[in-house]
Amino acid sequence: MTSPLIVNIAELLRRPGTERDIALIVSASLFGFNDVRIANESNIDVQLHLESLTDGIVVRGQIAGHCQLACRRCLRPVVDGALAAVDELFQLVPGNPDAYPLVGEQLDLVPMVRELVLLNLPEAPLCRADCPGLCPQCGADLQLNPCACLAPRIDERWAKLDELRQQLGE
Repeated sequence: MTSPLIVNIAELLRRPGTERDIALIVSASLFGFNDVRIANESNIDVQLHLESLTDGIVVRGQIAGHCQLACRRCLRPVVDGALAAVDELFQLVPGNPDAYPLVGEQLDLVPMVRELVLLNLPEAPLCRADCPGLCPQCGADLQLNPCACLAPRIDERWAKLDELRQQLGE
């Protein structure tokens, strides 16, 4: 079975200025993300506009999908929508170092879509903007209960400076 993201571009290559729109919802399993943040059962919405040039094809549009992340402060699950803007160039003879190569009369959009989805995943998501996170001493979830730790919080990285402050007096 061929991928729905492999597009026949013979007509586009023959006539510069020719345009074509692609609107698909594709299963994430097609891309083989191998990333726990993107479930294979989820879908990727691909909305692209192809326009032929004398030396290649410009692909513009957007890609959207959902990812399952963990809050960077409290580790609660966060479902986020990842949206990627597409503005890529495919060339027969790549003169631009950022251009994707065109091979034959088939345009394989899978590597481009895969790359853009992975690059646009949020790096450090939050479940909410004011998430207090976990207590660094006891690990209590500060969203549920205030921390009952009485021990002073000492950062070992500053221990030598604390000794120096005690020697010099405050």
